[in-house]
Amino acid sequence: MRPRGIGARWAAAAGGLSAAAALVAAALLTPAPAPPSPPSPPSPPDGAAHGAGAAAGRPASATDPDEEPEPEKCEDGSNPAESLEASGKAGDAVKRIKKAGKLVVGVDQNSYLWGYRDPTTGKIEGFDIDLVKAIARDLLGGDGDDRITYKTIPTDQRIPAIEKGEVDMVVRTMTIACDRKDKVAFSTAYFEAGQQLLVPQQGARVKGFDASMRGKRVCYASGSTAETMMESDAYAKLGAEPVVVPNQLDCLVRLQLGEADATVTDSALAAGQAAQDPSVELIGEPQTIEPYGVAMNLEDEDLVRRVNKVLEDYREDGWKSSYERWLADDIVGTEGKKPAPPKPLYRD
Repeated sequence: MRPRGIGARWAAAAGGLSAAAALVAAALLTPAPAPPSPPSPPSPPDGAAHGAGAAAGRPASATDPDEEPEPEKCEDGSNPAESLEASGKAGDAVKRIKKAGKLVVGVDQNSYLWGYRDPTTGKIEGFDIDLVKAIARDLLGGDGDDRITYKTIPTDQRIPAIEKGEVDMVVRTMTIACDRKDKVAFSTAYFEAGQQLLVPQQGARVKGFDASMRGKRVCYASGSTAETMMESDAYAKLGAEPVVVPNQLDCLVRLQLGEADATVTDSALAAGQAAQDPSVELIGEPQTIEPYGVAMNLEDEDLVRRVNKVLEDYREDGWKSSYERWLADDIVGTEGKKPAPPKPLYRD
């Protein structure tokens, strides 16, 4: 189970919701190496469920809101979640990291439960961060945890950071999608989520992906699969007024300030936001099936295979303990089944 002290620490840091608190949170959305100390609202009581963490949905290229969802397929008919066969061998990329003696990883510091900076310790923690540590231990040995360089990056800078070589990989609730696979290489999936609506519990003006969206301010992050979905023909016809921001947390701040009527984001991220702020909730059904993967440079094939090897072992042990620690209290499993990581898919 997630330590009960986490909620207490967030509650202590919060001191209640207010416009001033939200403005401070907004100011912290620009990535920075120094630990911020954002006021945050208290989390709900242990056991409160706010959303589906591995729910069925529709692909980001969806054409009809609220139809039965299916996994995304690329133009060649392939599944974007298919990755390179797992291998423990060390090629050029793995040797580069070993020689450097550090693993540089792009992460989030604003997604509660996934990748967030604890306001009392200043450390970045969460479900994604546990996976980063497992990868670092495999690549750099038992003290790999201490040799990670975290670079906090906004949603729309995940791919550029990889392409420019600023990071070795990105572990940041990043959806494996067809339109990304010619830019970065992905590991096999380690989690599944789906695009869903987050709205105020009281007086919500948006009721679903329907006519209630017309003329309403709907927030989502630039470069996200939510943006891709909302810009597709059928969703654009719903008539929402887009509010596009750099990070998902910006949308929660906009909701708190009354500058947005609803947020579209991954159900898993939305559950974390609802855990932060009990005044918001997820509604409706997820619209997409979105597998999360570790993103790497297209040229680093040996690193992709090595990460896939780490994930094979992680699914057997570390995944469950990390899920219980961070997500079990706030995220419902897939269709009532026991929560489990997605099965790996390989293309070679």
